[in-house]
Amino acid sequence: MKKNEQYEITIEDISNEGAGIGHLQTDEGGLFAVFVKDAVPGDRCLVQLTKVKKSYAFARLMKLITPGEDRVQPLCKNAARCGGCTMMQLSYPAQLALKEKKVKDCLTRIGGVPAEELDAIMEPIERMEIPFYFRNKMQFPVGVDKDGRVQIGFYAGRTHSIIDLERCPIGHPVNDCILRHIRPVLQAEYDKDPNLIYNEESHTGLLRHILTRVGYTSGEVMVCFVINGEPEEFRESLRQKLADALQAAASEVVAGGGLAVTITGVSLNINKEKTNRILGDRTVTIFGADVIRDTLLGVEFEISPVSFYQVNPVQTEKLYKKVAEYAGLSGGETVWDLYCGIGTISLSLARQAKKVFGVEIVPQAIEDAKKNARRNGIDNAEFYCGKAEDVATDSHGTPDCVVVDPPRKGCDPKLIETILKLSPPKVVYVSCDPATLARDIKLLAAGGYRLQKAQVFDQFCHSSHCETCCLLTKANDSAD
Repeated sequence: MKKNEQYEITIEDISNEGAGIGHLQTDEGGLFAVFVKDAVPGDRCLVQLTKVKKSYAFARLMKLITPGEDRVQPLCKNAARCGGCTMMQLSYPAQLALKEKKVKDCLTRIGGVPAEELDAIMEPIERMEIPFYFRNKMQFPVGVDKDGRVQIGFYAGRTHSIIDLERCPIGHPVNDCILRHIRPVLQAEYDKDPNLIYNEESHTGLLRHILTRVGYTSGEVMVCFVINGEPEEFRESLRQKLADALQAAASEVVAGGGLAVTITGVSLNINKEKTNRILGDRTVTIFGADVIRDTLLGVEFEISPVSFYQVNPVQTEKLYKKVAEYAGLSGGETVWDLYCGIGTISLSLARQAKKVFGVEIVPQAIEDAKKNARRNGIDNAEFYCGKAEDVATDSHGTPDCVVVDPPRKGCDPKLIETILKLSPPKVVYVSCDPATLARDIKLLAAGGYRLQKAQVFDQFCHSSHCETCCLLTKANDSAD
């Protein structure tokens, strides 16, 4: 099998990245896996191999011969090209089933949890009633096409080619209005000064990305322009034109019958590094407030351009309610919240606990967590900056519950050791990656813990990603 050869293939499964998986038979009688972007289980299709490895290949969908029964027409015309929504061509119930299956497979295959045991303890996946317009944070790269037209949108899958975007059905509607109003401003300014827009290849030009954040409960909107230069290079005249365009965009959402929104802050983030990282280390507010506000489970949070804050507020409330349910707090418990970020889980639990300790390695996040505690009058939450495995100790006694919500790479092995030394009766593990979740559950199981309950949350609709919440208890204990 060689690159550019074409084959008919039936798609049997879908990968973690959202590509359809089919198989071809080799001359030796074995099976050769083929990953096909935009294909879904049940599709019979003609594909062209684009990259061939020893035992698998990647392929391009050339022709759909017979569609699978779960194939649907995507709501977004750019779904096939965009690197964001990798599963929008699959019906929503089928997406949910695949995500639940992926988590179960990881927990059994990697985590060593017996399948029959998992079937008994796993709750049905938490779906969204309306799986659109949910994202409160968007990051749009900015560029110029070969004809000199300013492009604002998303990267095409596995590339840095920008898909010029008119609308995105998973983001808050204000984003569509923002892009529509600022695009002509940027085009007119670029026509006068081609150095305005960043060129990734030459690392020249000023404007790299546009980041937006929306408070779904407050209606407050923040816009951050990421620039390859100093704030004074972003001219005052341009700032004012963009501010006027942003206000017009917010007014359009209200006039169109949408929820009232207000542009409360505009900032510049300085990123002069030749890197794929979007945000730099310095942010300067040029209009309005430095933060926006949003509320989760009755706790109000301040969010800056660089804050970690879950992107789906509807599902986040459901997820955090599940964390509280699994923690089973009655008011007298001590809780350690490790990888606490700006304190979202810590503060949502504090009113049900005696004491909550939050740990995070990012100094700004800890400062934000402390501010959020003061803002809400919560005085039984303390926050520490450092590595969780170094800070979390039994100096405050044995915790009644440890909550972890690590990044995609999972818990540091030293943190697992720390949890085992602390020996809390309960561990609530929130994960955005089923494979590392399963790996860590196996390590905790080896240290005397048992998986008692688990539930998947569709936090990132139309992508292959999800969140999972698990309750583990000491083997000689039982869940409440």
